[in-house]
Amino acid sequence: MRKIIHVDMDAFYASVEQRDDPQLRGRPVVVAWRGQRSVVCAASYEARRYGIRSAMPAVRAERLCPDAVFVAPDFNRYRAVSRAVREIMLRHTDLVEPLSLDEAYLDVTDNKTGLPTATRVAKAIREQIRTELSLTASAGVAPNKFLAKIASDWNKPDGLFVIRPEEVDAFMPTLPVTRLPGVGKVTGERLAAIGVATCGDLQRVPLAELEQRFGRYGARLHQLSQGIDHSTVKPDRPTQSVSAEDTFREDLPLSQLAPHIEALADKAWAASRKTARIGRTVVLKLKTADFRILTRSHTPPTPPDTLAAFRDIALNLRERVELDPETRYRLVGVGLGNFTDPGHPDAVAEPQSELRF
Repeated sequence: MRKIIHVDMDAFYASVEQRDDPQLRGRPVVVAWRGQRSVVCAASYEARRYGIRSAMPAVRAERLCPDAVFVAPDFNRYRAVSRAVREIMLRHTDLVEPLSLDEAYLDVTDNKTGLPTATRVAKAIREQIRTELSLTASAGVAPNKFLAKIASDWNKPDGLFVIRPEEVDAFMPTLPVTRLPGVGKVTGERLAAIGVATCGDLQRVPLAELEQRFGRYGARLHQLSQGIDHSTVKPDRPTQSVSAEDTFREDLPLSQLAPHIEALADKAWAASRKTARIGRTVVLKLKTADFRILTRSHTPPTPPDTLAAFRDIALNLRERVELDPETRYRLVGVGLGNFTDPGHPDAVAEPQSELRF
């Protein structure tokens, strides 16, 4: 039985800004550049009360809260703070798997400090972050990664929630299926159509039926509904790609996909800003009404360094789709891949040939 902790910094970018500028404390802070094409990188909890969220267009955030304080992001500073947080984690275990600058999994089945329980380790990490960095973090403790991530969000902000092995069977039945990884709007609607709203409902659906309806993901749903997750903590796994995709209620022609591509590019770009690595390849993914998947990609001479450049490349990739203009599409996705570390020669390499799948 593993002991897993998921640590999630509270409103990380905005909290760093409020820590470093006392005049921002207690005020609705939005970390974003102003402008029609800018998106929110982070929002303080004061700003979230107005409905402001990450990846939201900055102009919408300004409409929701005209008194919000907009602060231009400083990713070099956030990366430095993230490294300090990581150093604290590594005092307790070498098995740290960063997900972004502000969250990570830790396997503390055997911890380096000799603390008797994972809960004690989580408390120590949170206290060290508070004392040394003047920031708060929420943590979840559980026997696997899936449940630890669920738990870390349970008492946010500045909270700790523990799901012990003997509590899993009682915890899972009331958990909404929308909390399961991979269950987005469309999958949630498909589950609701067969009367599934909670993991308890999902547990009563036969595995064979889930596999028939959802393919290989059906088996994953079956396991998750019971709180089962066999994935291990993988330390120092570098970011390889980020992406966002959307399935439409009605199939659309290529000519109507521009606003969807732009919105998804905004989300993918915001996710890419949470890593210190540099993405070189822009990817456009399409799924036709008859479930054929097309992927078009482009690696420019230099990596896209602004949201506008990233958006433009994603939009231009439509020109490489050779299907009949009347073809309808049920899904579109936008991604940034082929990540390298800053300063690596590949970060400014010549473009690769287009990838097709």
